[in-house]
Amino acid sequence: MEVTEKLTPMLAVHDAAAAIDFYIAAFDGVEDSGRYEWEGRIGHAQVRIGDALIMLADEAPGPNQSPRQLGGTSVILHLDVDDTDGVTAQAIAAGAELVRSAQDQPYGRISKIRDPFGHVWMLNGPTKNA
Repeated sequence: MEVTEKLTPMLAVHDAAAAIDFYIAAFDGVEDSGRYEWEGRIGHAQVRIGDALIMLADEAPGPNQSPRQLGGTSVILHLDVDDTDGVTAQAIAAGAELVRSAQDQPYGRISKIRDPFGHVWMLNGPTKNA
């Protein structure tokens, strides 16, 4: 078997419409598709952040549970950025919580934020001395 496609995360959130607005404000995202309703909820939507695509839907009973329903998440979304400090500040201004401030590491300048929907993002850009 050969995998020839990119991996695209599908995020369950407790308010998909607000999440779309947050990802647009925090990461200069662009809504990439229509919002598909399912049983009075957003069952599918897409936001493009740079070259990355995320899909999202409102939480629902069963397998589509959000971090709020689960009490946290085991996944960290890694996002390559040009300016770790700037994107971190922009995300916080849009409503994110700072998990770890930006620090230079051997593999780049890294910060972590938690979005208002419980998902943790690692923002990775060039070091200050690069």
